[in-house]
Amino acid sequence: MFPLSHMLKSFVKVGTLKVIDAEGRTHVFGGRAAGPDVTMRLTDPTLYRSLFLNPELAAGEAYMDGRMSFENSTLRDFLTLFSKNRLSLGSYPLQRVLRAASRGVKRFQQANPIGKAQKNVAHHYDIGNDFYRLFLDRGMQYSCAYFTSDDNTLEQAQQNKLRLIASKLDLKPGQKVLDIGCGWGDMALYLGRMAEGVQVVGVTLSKEQCRLANEKAKALGLADRVRFELRDYRELTERFDRIVSVGMFEHVGVAHYGEFFAKVNELLTDDGVMLLHSIGHMSPPGTASPWMRKYIFPGAYSPALSEVFTAVEQNSLWVTDCEFLRLHYAKTLAHWEQRFQANRAKVAEMYDERFCRMWEFYLISAEMMFRTGSQLVFHMQLSKKRDAVPIVRDYITDTQRAFIAREKERGIEPA
Repeated sequence: MFPLSHMLKSFVKVGTLKVIDAEGRTHVFGGRAAGPDVTMRLTDPTLYRSLFLNPELAAGEAYMDGRMSFENSTLRDFLTLFSKNRLSLGSYPLQRVLRAASRGVKRFQQANPIGKAQKNVAHHYDIGNDFYRLFLDRGMQYSCAYFTSDDNTLEQAQQNKLRLIASKLDLKPGQKVLDIGCGWGDMALYLGRMAEGVQVVGVTLSKEQCRLANEKAKALGLADRVRFELRDYRELTERFDRIVSVGMFEHVGVAHYGEFFAKVNELLTDDGVMLLHSIGHMSPPGTASPWMRKYIFPGAYSPALSEVFTAVEQNSLWVTDCEFLRLHYAKTLAHWEQRFQANRAKVAEMYDERFCRMWEFYLISAEMMFRTGSQLVFHMQLSKKRDAVPIVRDYITDTQRAFIAREKERGIEPA
């Protein structure tokens, strides 16, 4: 177990980790502060070295393969303990060196030129709409919801999110709207149903998403005003009064931030407004989880706010409003994981047990990033003019109230 045991002694400051090694010996690593009590069994002695060298990648792979299991505790307990102790792991000498090296090459890890970006998106989003239906809300929104109450259902919270973002766009009748990374279309469709006479174009790199989004537009009778295209946003040339992007910026890659905001500037009309909804983090610039990058989101990265503001400033855009959703994504992911577990047997039939374990690890570890880690979601409102929207934020609340009344009038219930 040495040198893994040496690292674990330094790592566990909160809670207790008992490790049963491949030879059946038990090693106890206890922190000075109370926390989760986890018993982990390792069945492969090669894990001692891989966990020491790259714990985040090796732990995920070991759980997926069944070489790591838990007794009298759960994967959630382990990932909670891991998250609560993440800073002490990062300060361990070897990990500090390896993370510094990773930061040095992150621009190459996150390269997303046209063509490669579509391959990276397809890796995650084109595995089948039927799978996503098993754990997302009925509208299939795959981004942070907005919980105005702990009693909100997932469907209610996702509609709250649509309403909040639409209110921040300060829409006017007849405007042209672009949705960059439109997913399965609910944001664009909500705008088409709520705003008078707007024309909405949604672009995505996922064939599965584009097909279903256009089917939904046709079913709602909105195909004449809301359309979806399989297209990279960088290929667009027409200008728009409003631009929205929800959960797509995480796939841009830090080396492409300047390109992204330069294109936003190019596509916006002179008095246009953009609303960017993205995951970020409150800590200094870092790198993406190696396990997440390899198995879930190749090329993705959740930025430090300093990285985003720098790129915005360099492209002559005003940040006219900024809001932070701190725990809302933790709540969203908890709903997704509960629904995933309720349909786990179906997922196993569709794919296999290893796939189920991979998604369990992803959903719970992502929740911990927002519950006890440094992740957050931010709304950044951008424009070319400082007075493109009212200078007092009351209009956002007023518009939300008006939209609630309009939803009732038009029978628009949470999806």
